[in-house]
Amino acid sequence: MVRRNPKVLGMVLAGGEGKRLWPLTRDRAKPAVPFGGNYRLIDFALSNLVNAGYLRILVLTQYKSHSLDTHLSRTWRMSPLLGNYVAPVPAQMRTGRDWFAGSADAIFQNLNLIHDEQPDYICVFGADNLYRMDASQMVEEHIASGASASVAGLRVPIEQASQFGVIDADERGHIRRFREKPTDAEGLPDDPSQVYASMGNYVFTTEALVEAVVRDAQDVTSHHDMGGSIITAMVERGEVSVYDYSRDNEVPGETERDHGYWRDVGTIDAYFDAHMDLISVHPIFNLYNDAWPIYSWHDPLPPAKFVFDQDDRRGVALDSMVCAGVVVSGATARRSVISPKVVLHTGSLVEDSVLLHGVDVGRGAVIRRAIIDKNVRIPPGTHIGVDPDADRARFHVSDHGIVVIGKGDEVPPPGEVPPSGGVVQEGAA
Repeated sequence: MVRRNPKVLGMVLAGGEGKRLWPLTRDRAKPAVPFGGNYRLIDFALSNLVNAGYLRILVLTQYKSHSLDTHLSRTWRMSPLLGNYVAPVPAQMRTGRDWFAGSADAIFQNLNLIHDEQPDYICVFGADNLYRMDASQMVEEHIASGASASVAGLRVPIEQASQFGVIDADERGHIRRFREKPTDAEGLPDDPSQVYASMGNYVFTTEALVEAVVRDAQDVTSHHDMGGSIITAMVERGEVSVYDYSRDNEVPGETERDHGYWRDVGTIDAYFDAHMDLISVHPIFNLYNDAWPIYSWHDPLPPAKFVFDQDDRRGVALDSMVCAGVVVSGATARRSVISPKVVLHTGSLVEDSVLLHGVDVGRGAVIRRAIIDKNVRIPPGTHIGVDPDADRARFHVSDHGIVVIGKGDEVPPPGEVPPSGGVVQEGAA
């Protein structure tokens, strides 16, 4: 008999290196990368679980986890009196001398935590995607399905199937195959123009998950990955159903425009595009939904300040998000996300860009289609995103032409190029 209030444990997989987000991941784990001015990527997965009422969460970390651990300890403090917690779990080498060999191995190495908690069901969510989701609705459908595992599926056009792990399910929602980036995908039974893309979010019956990761650990040929190893093996045994996130998940306060939004921000271009989703008049992803808040730590900073109102010296920001502690001093920002403590000096122009904490933009500087990481000083008169050849000689430039300057990097004044032909590195900051 199913319990009326099942005990659910959240496990957030936060151990990825995030190589495709370099240089933003040069000094930090991918889930710790700042986003949207006030947040870290992991805040979205954690907020979805907490808003759903799941207040016991393990965060499995690994690479460059210091800033992530600091953020979790500072921000995600739950009530110990009620037994609630968000706890970072580093690789502890409980089963040998190795770090986590994959996401499935991360769970296997921490089975003691599952045994201690004794949950009925486990939500295994990724830490670095952007979306709103009521996880409790997925858990309820998982219980009703009788499956051992459920995979959240996002409806996408069939012509995009080659970009995703694709779920092939029958009309009852039972998954028949799990295919990685197929070029010959078949459409859904109720809509041949769409396929299910895996969101990387899973719900397991606890006994089934424990059995699956133990079996996987004994397979020397396995990659020990949740999707490619665990889910694929369980699909072959007929134990998995799909949860239709696009159709069935309803989040309080959402609009028709942002219903079912989900984005993988695994590349620089996707990270940039996700920021641009925030700043339209009717945003594709709406951070202003008070009914389903995204929680994070906010520094005790004064409000943003816009100064000077002269014809040749006016501080303005248009179609932009501007955070606390920002000073726009006779400068202009358009279609940009300006993070806390950024200063834009007189005559500078920032367009279609993302500036992270503490960036200082000198007088007369021009920045277009760029991502500038924390604590970078842009010298007066510098042009970034104006001359593609000059940008590639000095900075990292993405496939779609987005200029990226890493955390704490020294930007040479106009006309000066470092001997190496690239940005001077100041080291990890």
